[in-house]
Amino acid sequence: MIRRSVPTPAQRRTTLAALLAGALAVGILVGASNARGETAGPAPADCPADLVGKADCYTGRDANGAYYALAVPNDWNGSLVVHAHGGPDLGADSDPARSLDDMGRWSVMVKEGYAWAGSSYRRGGYGTRMAAADTESVRRLFVEEFGKPRRTYVHGQSWGGNVAAKVVETYGRETRVYDGALLTNGVLGGGSRGYDYRVDLRVVYQYYCGNHPRPTEPQYPLWQGLRAGSTMTSAGLRARLQECTGYASQPAERTALQQRNLDDILAVTHIPERTLESHLRFATFTFRDIVHERLGDRNPFGNEGVRYSGSHDDAALNAGVERFAPDPTAVRDLSYDSDLTGKVSIPVLTLHAIDDPTAFMEHEAAYRATLKGAGRDGHLVQTFTREHEHSELSDAEYATSIAALDTWVRKGKKPTASSVAASCGGFDETYGTGCFYDPGFRPGPYASRVEPRPGGLDWPAMTAEQERAWSRIDGVGIAP
Repeated sequence: MIRRSVPTPAQRRTTLAALLAGALAVGILVGASNARGETAGPAPADCPADLVGKADCYTGRDANGAYYALAVPNDWNGSLVVHAHGGPDLGADSDPARSLDDMGRWSVMVKEGYAWAGSSYRRGGYGTRMAAADTESVRRLFVEEFGKPRRTYVHGQSWGGNVAAKVVETYGRETRVYDGALLTNGVLGGGSRGYDYRVDLRVVYQYYCGNHPRPTEPQYPLWQGLRAGSTMTSAGLRARLQECTGYASQPAERTALQQRNLDDILAVTHIPERTLESHLRFATFTFRDIVHERLGDRNPFGNEGVRYSGSHDDAALNAGVERFAPDPTAVRDLSYDSDLTGKVSIPVLTLHAIDDPTAFMEHEAAYRATLKGAGRDGHLVQTFTREHEHSELSDAEYATSIAALDTWVRKGKKPTASSVAASCGGFDETYGTGCFYDPGFRPGPYASRVEPRPGGLDWPAMTAEQERAWSRIDGVGIAP
């Protein structure tokens, strides 16, 4: 039974009592080490500005320490969108503002009549399975508070697309608690291959710039991203990037050497100039988190055998660039945590900006190859738009996408890229943010953008058999 109205205080007290009593079951599901009694359940909160007067909003903190935000629209259609946020954020603890910020960013879902539930995750730092468990936890919290929705969809953008895809494979296959998934600008190549272009950036940058680290500073292998005890800040990294390439200056203000360094780095790595700094930041600080905090100083990355090209002197570059091979156990643990098997049994719709400068659209080719390799690509519809941003797309397109997914689930008729595009105009009459679909677009293979490592041409990167075998190894993966 679905409650469409906001519960009375008495109902809320009864529900919260049941929620507390059911703590053990939830804790087992998500690997909780805390008692449920440490939390008080959802409490009324101010909605983001776009939703004031249109929904009732709630916030809380779950047994694992993850902050979350919930919303029930005044005209609730009975269905729920569970959101997996991107990043990963690198703070030590859960960010109480993150889940409300995301609700505001994707307020279009609530405006379209869907209830919303989003977790800030129990901690910062890398951990795809942990984030998937926290996403499932907030779904359960919503159900305990407001009743079981008619239909439940999981949505993830950026790294959240990887998290949501992991939710689909982990919780959507047997329990059928999720009816469909919407993955937007997703990092769908997984962790063991999806960051290879940032590995390449890290070593190519150091070859040309030699200031990260400087020769006078303590040396460390570049696969670490940054040595464990470093006090470097994002501002300090930007200063070094500016020193070497003049990336923040107008071309006329750069020295000849800066311009050549910048041209070579961009040409070799295929990274857009406008996101060069953000990619280098990831290859510095997030790599440090993955290596030092999550994998016990083991190396999951490699570039042996990669032939770099596009510079003014490829022979010198390939002779001088730092090379390294990964630790097989580190690759296994990162793969188990974040790679996808393609074992999908519910409808999945993706939306990706063709000119996404952060999660290149070739991630979609990797995901299709993953599902095809598992014999499940019949569950997938991919759509592409001629947009240029990563973190936010047109509200009209988000509304179109969730409506197309909902219709697919309710009526069982699989949409096409053309049918999705054709339906966008009606939503744009409401939102006025534009429809930019390109129904005929198909991305090239992942290897057309990122030089593959040995064995890197076959998908899925982690088979279902590998996942089962690795799951039996004590301590495999990344700890929550």
